[in-house]
Amino acid sequence: MKKIIHIVGARPNFMKAAPVYFAIRDQGKFEQLLVHTGQHYDEKMSYIFFRQLGMPEPDINLEIGSASHAVMTARIMIAFEEVVLNEKPDLLIVYGDVNSTIACAMVAAKLGVKVAHVEAGLRSFDRAMPEELNRMLTDSISDYFFTTSPDADELLLKSGMAEDSIFFVGNGMIDTLVRLLPQAQKPAKEDLEIDEARGFALVTLHRPSNVDDAESLTQIVKTLNDLSKEMQVVFPIHPRTAARMNDLGLNADGLTMCGPQGYLEFLWLQKNAKMVLTDSGGIQEETTYLGVPCLTLRENTERPITVTEGSNVLIGRDFDLLRSEIDKVIAGTFKKGKIPEKWEGKAGERTATILDRLLYQ
Repeated sequence: MKKIIHIVGARPNFMKAAPVYFAIRDQGKFEQLLVHTGQHYDEKMSYIFFRQLGMPEPDINLEIGSASHAVMTARIMIAFEEVVLNEKPDLLIVYGDVNSTIACAMVAAKLGVKVAHVEAGLRSFDRAMPEELNRMLTDSISDYFFTTSPDADELLLKSGMAEDSIFFVGNGMIDTLVRLLPQAQKPAKEDLEIDEARGFALVTLHRPSNVDDAESLTQIVKTLNDLSKEMQVVFPIHPRTAARMNDLGLNADGLTMCGPQGYLEFLWLQKNAKMVLTDSGGIQEETTYLGVPCLTLRENTERPITVTEGSNVLIGRDFDLLRSEIDKVIAGTFKKGKIPEKWEGKAGERTATILDRLLYQ
């Protein structure tokens, strides 16, 4: 029986890995090992997600923890090399674009192990984003590419990847969303009190281009405070964002701040929000499926289909545009999106079927 190792390291990986892991398990043709690098290691950012997604505890946890990009990548490579040498897998599956993705892909490629990249071919074309470099490098050394949208296929072909190594399977994050949407649960009142009668906007903010730029962060918080006069503004705040706001002495009295939420709680918040303001990549996809207006506080996106077909609008630093799009949501005139092709909840099954053919042909 051939052996597959799945690599997860940060919260977004878990939702992408779960449907592939389950579909391969149901086939019964592979031995699977789930390796957690420990890039996200606290309870809210890691193990609560395994429980809520119904995934098993990782077979191996490298327990890398937080560090600079270079130190984290190096530590992961050193620890994971030992795993590969001991386990001798036939295939490594990496997900998304975090440091764990490129670190483990490099180890496997250098040891002659085939690499499959799930969510391949995405590009923001902004090399100031560490994730963009991770995406580019991972694709350059992978053997198989599983994509979420046709534009990703086109990019990979233009980059010289063989057509028979590229597979448009759909979006695994949406598989997880579809499966667990009926279980979405309102956050406990003691953790977060929601005024459903008034309605609420949901905010996430963590990218350096927003958080580390004093002028940008000040303007964003001012806009959110203004919005809070019209509806509740729920802000599960990243610790670094909270520290930066505190350093700048920004007034956030109008905002409903809370800590990181579990997957099922955050899914409920997205589903029921009047709008989402974010700089996250995955949230652009989830709001597109849910049909919730998404205002992305970035100049670019590696998920352009969420703009061309979905409910996402790129705002960048145009705060007049931000206010205009907020007003459209409130007035009910915000654009209507649609669910992209193959975002129906079967990406994991398609991926497992293709892997069966590739590894046992």
